[in-house]
Amino acid sequence: MSRAFLVVMDSVGCGGAPDAAAFGDEGANTLAHIAAECAAGRADTGRAGPLALPHLDGLGLGAAIELASGAAAPGLGAPPRGRWGAASEVSRGKDTPSGHWELAGVPVPWEWTYFPNTRPAFPSDLSAAVARAAGTDGILGDCHASGVPIIEELGAEHLRTGWPICYTSADSVFQIAAHEEAFGLERLLQLCRDIAPALHAMRVGRVIARPFIGTPGAFRRTANRRDFAIAPPAPTILDRAQAAGHATHAVGKIGDIFSHRGIDFLHKGPDDAALFDRLDRLVDEAGQGALVFANFVEFDSLYGHRRDVAGYARALEWFDGRLGALLPRLAPGDLLILTADHGNDPTWRGTEHTRERVPLLVAGAGAGPLGLRGFVDVAATIAAHLGMPAGVEGEGFL
Repeated sequence: MSRAFLVVMDSVGCGGAPDAAAFGDEGANTLAHIAAECAAGRADTGRAGPLALPHLDGLGLGAAIELASGAAAPGLGAPPRGRWGAASEVSRGKDTPSGHWELAGVPVPWEWTYFPNTRPAFPSDLSAAVARAAGTDGILGDCHASGVPIIEELGAEHLRTGWPICYTSADSVFQIAAHEEAFGLERLLQLCRDIAPALHAMRVGRVIARPFIGTPGAFRRTANRRDFAIAPPAPTILDRAQAAGHATHAVGKIGDIFSHRGIDFLHKGPDDAALFDRLDRLVDEAGQGALVFANFVEFDSLYGHRRDVAGYARALEWFDGRLGALLPRLAPGDLLILTADHGNDPTWRGTEHTRERVPLLVAGAGAGPLGLRGFVDVAATIAAHLGMPAGVEGEGFL
């Protein structure tokens, strides 16, 4: 029985979303703009020259970018040896749950709740409820912010008062930062668990625990982040595969994104390098009929949001090297799909995700174009490959 590997390169978009203008993102193109900056010599920190992705490009990455957006990415465009295309999202969000759920066959059927970019950003009753749950007299932050700057701004006051730092972004998210040692990691995680149901009832997609350590002037976030996401509104490809008797493996933050539903085995790690080690082992060890669903988040979290073009390019080239070593080890009958959940163009204004099409690259199914598809077609393709009935949404592209 065949195996399926679905690998999400978090935020690695390729432009051209037909509704990008509605999100203020017309013209955003994560991959094409990174390639252009590399070719111009403006992304040489820790690397040099044109963007070099021979294995991704060999599967059809350059062709996928041009199909999605009409843009030629300098350094890419090799004749594809895999199946290649691009996919568009219909869910009304450019966030992690929306993208992953739709890739798993379940478009989001509601409008997410977003907090206004004001100070305060949160309703007073919500802020009071968080303070009560934390056992404090109030909260800090109460605004839109990026994670590292707000910790630098409010970390000392957090240590002095013990109040949690609460902030949001352009996504449907409520984030809480707290010092792992002074506030306590388990206390932070329990606070997020306690308030998540109320926020989910408001259609806020995720409550995120953002622990950090250190002293004023030297704070740093740790790897103990946890996402408490609202549950998908219908069975995903993970639920369906598990119910059909297929072993399901979640690598990285997939477990959090899907509220740990439909998952038999969870594989976590402190960084993307450790997660790729786990993916390598699953190529060797996952049983016949298994579904492996992996997310590599650092493109987004370390480089996209921080608008670090050179760092993003380094991460892409590192990933490409690891992929080159993995591809020859796939077993006959294995299907590997590489895609993304949204964009995060590091050359774009602001620090948020960008609405883009995403590449579809397939190993194990011959060569040739797939055309422009929907996110939901990914789940339909995996279902067909594993010999499962088609789901409610999507059409297989093989």
